[in-house]
Amino acid sequence: MERLVDAAPGIRLWVEDRGSADASPLLLIMGAQASGLGWPDELVEMLASRHRVIRYDHRDTGRSTWPFDQRPYPLTQLAEDAVTVLDGLGVERAHVVGMSLGGMLAQLLVADHPDRLLSATLIGTSALSTVPYVHPDGTRIPPEELPGIAPRLLEMWARPVKDRGLEAELERRVEHWRVLGGDQLPFDAEYARALERKVVEHAGHYNTSTAPARADASGMDRTEQLAQTSVPTLVISAPAEPVAPPPHAHHLAQAIHGARIVDIAGMGHALPREVHAPLATAILDHTDNC
Repeated sequence: MERLVDAAPGIRLWVEDRGSADASPLLLIMGAQASGLGWPDELVEMLASRHRVIRYDHRDTGRSTWPFDQRPYPLTQLAEDAVTVLDGLGVERAHVVGMSLGGMLAQLLVADHPDRLLSATLIGTSALSTVPYVHPDGTRIPPEELPGIAPRLLEMWARPVKDRGLEAELERRVEHWRVLGGDQLPFDAEYARALERKVVEHAGHYNTSTAPARADASGMDRTEQLAQTSVPTLVISAPAEPVAPPPHAHHLAQAIHGARIVDIAGMGHALPREVHAPLATAILDHTDNC
């Protein structure tokens, strides 16, 4: 079922839920510039076998309102929007799965709204914490000294996005997914193209929002709250991750009280077919035990 949820006067969020209305809710939070359709249908259906799965478009993505140019907002507002989605659907508490920026927003929910969460699963993201990473040999490494984003990605992100028509834009996005996916799994360009074509059809245009890059990113640190949380948290470790490369996942698991970590072989910063089954299994095993 699809609907629009009012997040603020003049701002509406597109929301879809699948699965039994009586099943425990599971909220999917996508990353920067990504609409809810960034969660592939196949993966959503796997999760919907046991949950009422909710996905939505952030502000400035998909069918939600695109207000940033007239009404700028901080990144923290996007976490509050997630709570608004739950309120709009009458959901008191939910399992939350966040990827990339969505993983940061999920951490904000863990820290600021633990009463609304049944559990959290974090994918392809970095800790909102200043605690050092403790290497297996005992070496303590400050977060700012952990490996950064892959240079090839930074170079791609630095290029201006020019409007050369739909097919050229789809090709640009496919190449972006090729790099995001890492180098350990085969890349299916047609699968990525079909996903992005569906995203474009969903939005009704192929504009790319720069709002996440321009939004105020201050006030995100949650070191103390994450270290003391009682929200059951799973961290997905992706060995081919180019955005938050190893050992970011292990640092994240160390920073969050009681967090568990599961490795998905070959996974990068993408959701190709090859990771759907192991990722769904890891998430469902986690939510079953919360």
